[in-house]
Amino acid sequence: MTAGKPVGSKPDGPRVTVEVPVLRVGDGASDYDGLARFVDALRKPSGLHLTLLHVGILDDLAQDIVAWTKGLSSPEKTLPEIASWLTELPVLQGFLGKSEKLIPLGGGRLTGLEVDVPQEVHDYQALLVQGLHTLLDNLGLDNIDDFILSSPALGYRSPRWLPHIAVGKARTRHEPEMEIAPVAIEFGDSRIRNRQALPSAK
Repeated sequence: MTAGKPVGSKPDGPRVTVEVPVLRVGDGASDYDGLARFVDALRKPSGLHLTLLHVGILDDLAQDIVAWTKGLSSPEKTLPEIASWLTELPVLQGFLGKSEKLIPLGGGRLTGLEVDVPQEVHDYQALLVQGLHTLLDNLGLDNIDDFILSSPALGYRSPRWLPHIAVGKARTRHEPEMEIAPVAIEFGDSRIRNRQALPSAK
C-alpha cells in the first residue's frame, strides 16, 4: 500500500496495461448482444480488450519497488525506466481468437469469455513477463518472481496467464463456468492503455 493513503481509499491515477482491443465478436453486434442473457449488465463493445500485462498505477508500482528495495530504488529512477521499457515494446499484430466458455472473474463479480489465442500471443505475453523481469533486475530488485506475485500494483494472482475478456457484471457471485456455442473474436494490434500517464508523455 502506498504510504499516506487511507485504508479503503480509491486508487489515484489511471491504470497502465499492455492490451489488445476487441474489434469484433462473432459476426457482429447481434452475436455480442446475445451474451446479455448470461450477465447482469453487458459492457459496451468499444471498451472490450484482452490484457497482456497489467502494470497498474505507476506511482503505486514505484512505491511497491521502494518498499521492496528498502528505499534504494527511488521513483525518480524507476518511473522513467518503466516508461522507457513500455514505449519500446514491439507491437503484437492483430489476430483471431475463439471462445467456447464463460468464466467468473474478479472473485465472481464479473463474467468473461475465456479465449483460445494463437501460440504467438502466448509467446508475446511470455516476452512481456521476461522483459519485466529484466527491467526489475536492472532496477536493483531481488527475488523478482516473488515481487511480481506480491506487488499490489501489478495485480498478479497466479503465474499462469489465462487469456480472457471481461464482458459484464455477473448475475450472482456464484456463477459457474458455462459452455457456449463457439464464437470467433477479432483483435487489433497491441497498445498501451493510458499511455499518456507515462512520464515521457507528459
